Order: sequence, then C-alpha cells, then structure tokens
Amino acid sequence: MYIEKRKLGKNIKYYLVHSYRDKNKVEKIRRYLGSNLSKEELSLKKERAEKIISDLLEEINTKVFFFALTKKQIEILNKYNNKIDIIHLSEKEWKTFTENFVYNTNAIEGSTISEEAVPYILNKKKIENTEEIETKGVAEAVEYIRKTKEDLSLGLLLKLHELCFKDSKPFAGKFRNVNVVVKNSAGQILHAGVPREELDDYLDDFIKWHNENKNKFKPLVLAAILHNQFEHIHPFQDGNGRVGRLLLNFILLKNNYPPINIMLEDRVEYYRTLQEYSRNDNLKFTLKFLIKQYKKTLKDVTTKNKK
Repeated sequence: MYIEKRKLGKNIKYYLVHSYRDKNKVEKIRRYLGSNLSKEELSLKKERAEKIISDLLEEINTKVFFFALTKKQIEILNKYNNKIDIIHLSEKEWKTFTENFVYNTNAIEGSTISEEAVPYILNKKKIENTEEIETKGVAEAVEYIRKTKEDLSLGLLLKLHELCFKDSKPFAGKFRNVNVVVKNSAGQILHAGVPREELDDYLDDFIKWHNENKNKFKPLVLAAILHNQFEHIHPFQDGNGRVGRLLLNFILLKNNYPPINIMLEDRVEYYRTLQEYSRNDNLKFTLKFLIKQYKKTLKDVTTKNKK
C-alpha cells in the first residue's frame, strides 16, 4: 500500500492505494484519507485505512487452490455452513433421496428417463439400454458413498466412475488421456478441462490439498470447494458431472452431514455457479446455491422439523 497525493488548487488530497493482480489485470483499491493533513493526522488515518482495505480484500477474495487463505477468509466462508440444519435420513427417506438424486443427476446430463420410471428401473432385473444401465449405476454409487469408510483418494474417484458407467462406457473407471470441453446446445464452449498433460499434477494437488485443508473448513464449504475444483479439472472423458455430484455428497456424508440433491429445474443456475468459480475463483455463488438446494432436498424427502 502507498500514499497518493493529488493537488487541487491550494489543497492537497491524500489517498491510500493498494494494487493487486486479478488474473491478467491489475486492480486498485483507493481509500480517501483527507486533505491538507499534518504528518500525525496522515499517519493515524493511514493506519485506519490499511485495516479497512485489508478487511475488504479478505472479504472479496475466495481463491482456495492457488494460495493459502487467511484465518479470517476461512471464517467468512465457514459462516455459510450455519445456514443449514443437520437432519439425518431414515432408510425410507434415503430410498426417496436416492431415486430423486438418480433422476436429477442423470437428467442434468441429458437422460430421457422420466422421474416416475426411476423406481421401476431400479427394481428391474433385466436392463434394456444404456440409460437404464446408468440409472442403476448411479444408484449403486449412492449406496457406496453411504457405506464406505475410506477417505478421499484418486482410487475413490475411479471407483465412483466405474460404478456409474461400468456397463455403458468403455473408459469407465479410467482417467482421460484426451482433452475435453463442455459445450452448450448452441455449440459454444462453456468450459475446457485442464490440459491432459497437466491432469496428473492437478489430481495430485487435489488430493494433497484435501489432506492438508480438510480440518480447516466446515463440511458444506469443504464439499463445495472440492466439487467445484473437481469440475474445473474435469478428469474423465465423460461423466464428470455425475461423479462430481457424488463427490459433493461423499464429503458431506463423511462429515456426518445430510446429502444434497441438485435439481434439474435449477440446472442453469448450477452451471453459472461453476463458471463463476472456474473463471473468477468465487465460491460464494456455489455456497448460496447449495443452501437453497439443500432446503429443497429436505422438503422432498423428509417431514422432520426444519427451518
């Protein structure tokens, strides 16, 4: 931070300025201190302004994978966790959640299986097509994250992908060796996964970051960070969305928190939160979105008391 002087007629105005780099641009925060200040007044006002600017930087900065957050930045993110209640599901409620989750997570990716057909397919013994295979596969993966005692690892990611796609995709359970992009219906590129040459390094950093930071963040925040970074990396040739939403719930369940179902009807908003993280390193949009989705999830699957 530095003092900037501006002469206006016979007066001199003083500003405290802080420059910082946001991606490829240099941004400035400027705080007015006063005019015609004595040395003592300038020193006092500078000290106060430094505190204000430091607090502002901590408030607006939510990057997590590229540098260490301060204690206050972590506290700001963790406050979002207080907006959800911990309500554990009964077996009957888990059945409802699984059916709802399977329908929505597959439909987000283009499945034509109707919501009403999901329970029927899950009880079928003979599967007829790829969409039915993936309906059963995702349900198996939900059951797996409910029961497993293992911690987050690359092996877990591969296992979830294999469970979802073992009989529908030839690359099930394998990280990609090609570059991938996500396009909208008009063919515009919404997101490009990390280059294949850098994938191993990103995945290693992903697991290392989790191991070093998992106790610093509340469960909702930790789940949001890992889900978004997973989607940013896009480690599989296909199926990243479904595995990413399973990962989100794995982290929640691992920390004794209830699961969240991301609804098909909110798909556009969901994609926007991912883009905001990937482009601007902003996690707050995701946290606000997940809180809304969690309240919808509870409304759908349980009659227990909730705020």
